[in-house]
Amino acid sequence: MELQFLGTGAGQPSKKRNVSSIALKMLDEINEIWLFDVGEATQHQILRTNIRLRKVTKIFISHNHGDHIFGLPGLLATRSFQGDVGPLTIYGPSGLEQFVRTALRVSRTKVTYPIKFVVLDQGGLIYQGQGFKVYAEKLVHRVPSFGYRVVEDSHQGELLMDKLAQYNVPNGPLLGKLKNGEQILLADGTVLDGHDFLGPDKPGRIVTIIYDTRSTPTIAKLAKNADVLVHESTFAGNEADLAHSYYHSTAVEAAKIARDNGVKSLYLNHISARYLGAKAKNLEKQARKVFPNTNLANDFDRVEIPMKGENDE
Repeated sequence: MELQFLGTGAGQPSKKRNVSSIALKMLDEINEIWLFDVGEATQHQILRTNIRLRKVTKIFISHNHGDHIFGLPGLLATRSFQGDVGPLTIYGPSGLEQFVRTALRVSRTKVTYPIKFVVLDQGGLIYQGQGFKVYAEKLVHRVPSFGYRVVEDSHQGELLMDKLAQYNVPNGPLLGKLKNGEQILLADGTVLDGHDFLGPDKPGRIVTIIYDTRSTPTIAKLAKNADVLVHESTFAGNEADLAHSYYHSTAVEAAKIARDNGVKSLYLNHISARYLGAKAKNLEKQARKVFPNTNLANDFDRVEIPMKGENDE
Protein backbone atom coordinates (compact mmCIF):
# COMPACT_ATOMS: atom_id res chain seq x y z
CA MET A 1 0.00 0.00 0.00
CA GLU A 2 1.37 3.38 -0.98
CA LEU A 3 0.18 6.98 -1.02
CA GLN A 4 1.34 9.33 -3.75
CA PHE A 5 0.61 13.04 -3.66
CA LEU A 6 -0.40 14.39 -7.06
CA GLY A 7 -1.31 17.89 -5.92
CA THR A 8 -0.62 19.51 -2.56
CA GLY A 9 -1.60 23.15 -3.11
CA ALA A 10 -4.65 25.08 -1.97
CA GLY A 11 -6.98 27.09 -4.18
CA GLN A 12 -4.86 27.52 -7.28
CA PRO A 13 -1.91 25.80 -8.94
CA SER A 14 1.59 27.17 -8.53
CA LYS A 15 4.97 26.31 -10.00
CA LYS A 16 5.71 23.97 -7.09
CA ARG A 17 2.28 22.64 -6.17
CA ASN A 18 -0.67 21.56 -8.26
CA VAL A 19 -4.16 21.57 -6.77
CA SER A 20 -5.59 18.72 -4.77
CA SER A 21 -5.28 15.04 -5.61
CA ILE A 22 -3.91 11.97 -3.84
CA ALA A 23 -3.55 8.41 -5.12
CA LEU A 24 -3.83 5.43 -2.79
CA LYS A 25 -2.10 2.56 -4.57
CA MET A 26 -3.19 -0.93 -3.52
CA LEU A 27 -1.71 -2.86 -6.41
CA ASP A 28 -0.24 -5.69 -4.31
CA GLU A 29 -3.40 -5.99 -2.23
CA ILE A 30 -6.28 -5.74 -4.77
CA ASN A 31 -4.62 -4.49 -7.98
CA GLU A 32 -6.45 -1.16 -7.76
CA ILE A 33 -5.71 2.55 -7.30
CA TRP A 34 -8.11 4.92 -5.55
CA LEU A 35 -8.01 8.70 -6.02
CA PHE A 36 -8.94 11.27 -3.42
CA ASP A 37 -9.99 14.52 -5.13
CA VAL A 38 -9.15 15.33 -8.74
CA GLY A 39 -8.10 18.94 -9.09
CA GLU A 40 -7.34 20.61 -12.41
CA ALA A 41 -4.54 18.89 -14.41
CA THR A 42 -4.48 15.79 -12.22
CA GLN A 43 -4.14 13.66 -15.36
CA HIS A 44 -1.06 15.69 -16.33
CA GLN A 45 0.44 14.95 -12.91
CA ILE A 46 -0.33 11.26 -13.39
CA LEU A 47 1.73 11.28 -16.60
CA ARG A 48 4.78 11.91 -14.41
CA THR A 49 4.12 8.79 -12.32
CA ASN A 50 3.72 5.05 -12.93
CA ILE A 51 -0.05 5.28 -12.33
CA ARG A 52 -2.27 3.79 -15.04
CA LEU A 53 -5.81 5.10 -15.25
CA ARG A 54 -7.15 1.63 -16.01
CA LYS A 55 -6.19 0.72 -12.44
CA VAL A 56 -8.25 3.58 -10.97
CA THR A 57 -11.54 2.02 -9.85
CA LYS A 58 -12.79 4.44 -7.19
CA ILE A 59 -12.64 8.20 -6.74
CA PHE A 60 -13.50 9.89 -3.46
CA ILE A 61 -14.31 13.60 -3.65
CA SER A 62 -14.22 15.70 -0.49
CA HIS A 63 -16.30 18.64 -1.72
CA ASN A 64 -17.36 20.44 -4.86
CA HIS A 65 -14.97 23.40 -4.93
CA GLY A 66 -13.19 23.76 -8.25
CA ASP A 67 -9.66 23.10 -7.03
CA HIS A 68 -10.84 19.63 -5.98
CA ILE A 69 -13.00 18.60 -8.97
CA PHE A 70 -12.06 20.54 -12.13
CA GLY A 71 -9.80 17.70 -13.26
CA LEU A 72 -12.54 15.09 -13.20
CA PRO A 73 -14.10 15.44 -16.69
CA GLY A 74 -10.77 15.30 -18.50
CA LEU A 75 -9.49 12.37 -16.47
CA LEU A 76 -12.72 10.42 -17.04
CA ALA A 77 -12.50 11.07 -20.76
CA THR A 78 -8.88 9.97 -21.00
CA ARG A 79 -9.67 6.78 -19.10
CA SER A 80 -11.85 5.76 -22.05
CA PHE A 81 -8.72 5.49 -24.21
CA GLN A 82 -7.11 2.92 -21.90
CA GLY A 83 -8.87 -0.12 -23.41
CA ASP A 84 -11.30 -2.30 -21.48
CA VAL A 85 -10.97 -0.46 -18.18
CA GLY A 86 -14.07 -1.63 -16.34
CA PRO A 87 -16.54 0.39 -14.25
CA LEU A 88 -15.69 3.33 -12.00
CA THR A 89 -17.38 4.48 -8.80
CA ILE A 90 -17.28 8.11 -7.66
CA TYR A 91 -18.18 9.06 -4.09
CA GLY A 92 -18.95 12.64 -3.13
CA PRO A 93 -21.48 15.28 -2.12
CA SER A 94 -24.73 16.09 -3.86
CA GLY A 95 -24.24 18.03 -7.10
CA LEU A 96 -21.07 16.18 -8.13
CA GLU A 97 -22.84 13.92 -10.61
CA GLN A 98 -24.61 16.93 -12.17
CA PHE A 99 -21.26 18.68 -12.65
CA VAL A 100 -19.63 15.65 -14.29
CA ARG A 101 -22.58 14.69 -16.49
CA THR A 102 -23.03 18.28 -17.66
CA ALA A 103 -19.35 18.71 -18.54
CA LEU A 104 -19.32 15.45 -20.49
CA ARG A 105 -22.60 16.22 -22.26
CA VAL A 106 -21.75 19.79 -23.26
CA SER A 107 -18.33 18.73 -24.54
CA ARG A 108 -19.91 15.76 -26.33
CA THR A 109 -17.51 13.43 -24.61
CA LYS A 110 -18.33 9.73 -24.84
CA VAL A 111 -17.24 7.65 -21.89
CA THR A 112 -16.93 3.98 -22.80
CA TYR A 113 -17.39 2.48 -19.32
CA PRO A 114 -20.12 2.72 -16.67
CA ILE A 115 -19.78 5.36 -13.95
CA LYS A 116 -21.65 4.92 -10.69
CA PHE A 117 -22.13 7.90 -8.36
CA VAL A 118 -22.60 7.42 -4.63
CA VAL A 119 -24.03 10.57 -3.04
CA LEU A 120 -22.84 11.21 0.50
CA ASP A 121 -25.11 12.80 3.05
CA GLN A 122 -24.23 12.29 6.72
CA GLY A 123 -21.43 9.78 6.59
CA GLY A 124 -20.66 6.38 8.10
CA LEU A 125 -19.60 3.21 6.30
CA ILE A 126 -19.75 3.89 2.55
CA TYR A 127 -17.84 0.92 1.12
CA GLN A 128 -16.97 -2.61 2.22
CA GLY A 129 -15.29 -5.25 0.11
CA GLN A 130 -12.02 -6.83 -1.03
CA GLY A 131 -10.63 -6.66 2.50
CA PHE A 132 -11.23 -2.94 3.00
CA LYS A 133 -13.79 -0.62 4.55
CA VAL A 134 -14.15 3.09 3.83
CA TYR A 135 -15.83 5.50 6.21
CA ALA A 136 -16.82 9.09 5.52
CA GLU A 137 -17.75 11.82 7.98
CA LYS A 138 -19.02 15.32 7.41
CA LEU A 139 -16.57 18.14 8.08
CA VAL A 140 -17.12 21.89 8.48
CA HIS A 141 -16.51 23.94 5.35
CA ARG A 142 -18.35 26.57 3.30
CA VAL A 143 -19.97 23.77 1.30
CA PRO A 144 -20.64 20.14 2.30
CA SER A 145 -17.25 18.51 2.77
CA PHE A 146 -16.27 14.99 3.80
CA GLY A 147 -13.20 13.33 5.26
CA TYR A 148 -12.34 9.69 4.54
CA ARG A 149 -10.97 6.79 6.58
CA VAL A 150 -9.75 3.66 4.77
CA VAL A 151 -9.47 0.62 7.04
CA GLU A 152 -7.86 -2.62 5.95
CA ASP A 153 -9.25 -5.84 7.43
CA SER A 154 -7.07 -7.75 9.88
CA HIS A 155 -4.71 -10.37 8.45
CA GLN A 156 -4.52 -13.89 9.75
CA GLY A 157 -1.50 -14.62 11.91
CA GLU A 158 1.47 -16.56 10.60
CA LEU A 159 1.79 -20.32 10.95
CA LEU A 160 4.02 -21.10 13.95
CA MET A 161 6.45 -23.52 12.38
CA ASP A 162 8.53 -23.94 15.55
CA LYS A 163 5.46 -25.12 17.43
CA LEU A 164 4.63 -27.53 14.60
CA ALA A 165 8.13 -29.01 14.34
CA GLN A 166 7.50 -31.89 16.75
CA TYR A 167 4.68 -33.24 14.57
CA ASN A 168 6.75 -33.54 11.37
CA VAL A 169 3.94 -32.27 9.16
CA PRO A 170 5.09 -32.64 5.54
CA ASN A 171 5.20 -29.65 3.21
CA GLY A 172 2.15 -29.40 0.99
CA PRO A 173 -1.64 -29.39 1.38
CA LEU A 174 -1.64 -30.29 5.08
CA LEU A 175 0.32 -27.17 6.00
CA GLY A 176 -2.01 -25.14 3.81
CA LYS A 177 -5.03 -26.45 5.71
CA LEU A 178 -3.45 -25.59 9.04
CA LYS A 179 -2.70 -22.08 7.82
CA ASN A 180 -6.40 -21.76 6.92
CA GLY A 181 -7.34 -22.73 10.46
CA GLU A 182 -8.60 -26.19 9.48
CA GLN A 183 -8.10 -29.54 11.20
CA ILE A 184 -5.85 -32.22 9.73
CA LEU A 185 -5.32 -35.91 10.44
CA LEU A 186 -1.74 -37.20 10.48
CA ALA A 187 -0.72 -40.72 9.45
CA ASP A 188 -0.30 -41.77 13.11
CA GLY A 189 -3.85 -40.68 13.91
CA THR A 190 -2.94 -37.35 15.51
CA VAL A 191 -5.49 -34.60 14.94
CA LEU A 192 -4.15 -31.04 14.72
CA ASP A 193 -6.27 -27.90 14.75
CA GLY A 194 -4.85 -25.05 12.70
CA HIS A 195 -6.09 -22.46 15.20
CA ASP A 196 -3.63 -23.89 17.74
CA PHE A 197 -0.69 -23.13 15.49
CA LEU A 198 -1.46 -19.63 14.26
CA GLY A 199 0.06 -16.48 15.67
CA PRO A 200 -2.12 -13.52 16.60
CA ASP A 201 -3.98 -11.70 13.83
CA LYS A 202 -2.19 -8.70 12.41
CA PRO A 203 -4.34 -5.56 12.40
CA GLY A 204 -4.88 -3.90 9.04
CA ARG A 205 -3.58 -0.50 8.08
CA ILE A 206 -5.57 2.73 8.41
CA VAL A 207 -5.28 5.79 6.16
CA THR A 208 -7.20 9.00 6.88
CA ILE A 209 -7.50 11.89 4.45
CA ILE A 210 -8.86 15.25 5.61
CA TYR A 211 -9.35 18.04 3.11
CA ASP A 212 -10.96 21.46 3.58
CA THR A 213 -12.44 21.97 7.03
CA ARG A 214 -12.39 23.96 10.20
CA SER A 215 -11.12 22.16 13.27
CA THR A 216 -14.00 19.92 14.37
CA PRO A 217 -14.38 16.90 16.69
CA THR A 218 -15.46 14.75 13.75
CA ILE A 219 -11.86 14.63 12.52
CA ALA A 220 -10.78 12.69 15.61
CA LYS A 221 -13.27 9.94 14.78
CA LEU A 222 -11.71 9.54 11.35
CA ALA A 223 -8.10 9.85 12.51
CA LYS A 224 -8.15 7.46 15.50
CA ASN A 225 -5.08 5.17 15.41
CA ALA A 226 -4.38 5.93 11.74
CA ASP A 227 -1.08 4.74 10.33
CA VAL A 228 -1.08 7.80 8.08
CA LEU A 229 -3.09 10.99 8.52
CA VAL A 230 -3.12 13.45 5.62
CA HIS A 231 -4.55 16.72 6.90
CA GLU A 232 -5.15 20.06 5.24
CA SER A 233 -2.84 22.75 6.61
CA THR A 234 -3.78 25.82 4.64
CA PHE A 235 -2.54 28.24 7.29
CA ALA A 236 0.30 28.60 9.76
CA GLY A 237 -0.17 27.85 13.43
CA ASN A 238 -0.36 31.52 14.45
CA GLU A 239 -3.23 32.16 12.01
CA ALA A 240 -5.94 30.09 13.68
CA ASP A 241 -8.48 32.93 13.60
CA LEU A 242 -7.87 33.51 9.90
CA ALA A 243 -8.11 29.78 9.19
CA HIS A 244 -11.40 29.62 11.08
CA SER A 245 -12.85 32.54 9.16
CA TYR A 246 -12.01 30.83 5.85
CA TYR A 247 -13.26 27.43 7.06
CA HIS A 248 -9.79 25.91 7.00
CA SER A 249 -7.24 24.48 9.43
CA THR A 250 -3.70 25.25 10.53
CA ALA A 251 -0.66 22.99 10.58
CA VAL A 252 -0.69 23.08 14.38
CA GLU A 253 -4.34 22.04 14.52
CA ALA A 254 -3.48 19.10 12.29
CA ALA A 255 -0.60 18.16 14.60
CA LYS A 256 -2.87 18.24 17.65
CA ILE A 257 -5.26 15.82 15.96
CA ALA A 258 -2.35 13.46 15.26
CA ARG A 259 -0.95 13.76 18.78
CA ASP A 260 -4.26 13.21 20.55
CA ASN A 261 -5.50 10.27 18.48
CA GLY A 262 -2.67 7.77 18.30
CA VAL A 263 -1.67 8.60 14.73
CA LYS A 264 1.67 7.18 13.57
CA SER A 265 2.60 9.75 10.92
CA LEU A 266 1.14 13.05 9.76
CA TYR A 267 1.44 14.66 6.33
CA LEU A 268 0.59 18.34 5.94
CA ASN A 269 -1.33 18.95 2.72
CA HIS A 270 -3.35 21.65 0.91
CA ILE A 271 -0.71 24.32 1.42
CA SER A 272 -1.53 27.93 0.59
CA ALA A 273 0.50 29.51 -2.21
CA ARG A 274 1.58 32.19 0.27
CA TYR A 275 3.95 29.63 1.83
CA LEU A 276 6.96 29.12 -0.41
CA GLY A 277 10.35 27.62 0.38
CA ALA A 278 11.35 28.32 3.96
CA LYS A 279 7.86 29.54 4.83
CA ALA A 280 6.42 26.18 3.82
CA LYS A 281 9.04 24.33 5.86
CA ASN A 282 8.12 26.52 8.79
CA LEU A 283 4.66 24.93 8.77
CA GLU A 284 6.38 21.60 9.28
CA LYS A 285 8.57 23.00 12.07
CA GLN A 286 5.54 24.41 13.88
CA ALA A 287 3.68 21.12 13.64
CA ARG A 288 6.67 19.05 14.75
CA LYS A 289 6.77 20.90 18.05
CA VAL A 290 3.37 19.35 18.73
CA PHE A 291 3.72 16.06 16.87
CA PRO A 292 7.30 15.11 15.94
CA ASN A 293 6.46 12.62 13.17
CA THR A 294 5.12 15.32 10.85
CA ASN A 295 6.11 15.79 7.22
CA LEU A 296 5.30 18.52 4.73
CA ALA A 297 3.81 16.85 1.66
CA ASN A 298 5.10 17.87 -1.76
CA ASP A 299 3.84 16.95 -5.21
CA PHE A 300 4.91 13.43 -6.24
CA ASP A 301 5.99 12.41 -2.74
CA ARG A 302 5.42 8.71 -2.16
CA VAL A 303 4.62 7.22 1.23
CA GLU A 304 4.97 3.47 1.68
CA ILE A 305 2.61 2.07 4.32
CA PRO A 306 4.07 -1.26 5.48
CA MET A 307 2.13 -4.12 6.97
CA LYS A 308 1.92 -3.97 10.73
CA GLY A 309 4.16 -6.33 12.65
CA GLU A 310 2.95 -8.67 15.34
CA ASN A 311 4.15 -6.27 18.03
CA ASP A 312 2.31 -3.27 16.59
CA GLU A 313 -0.65 -2.09 18.56
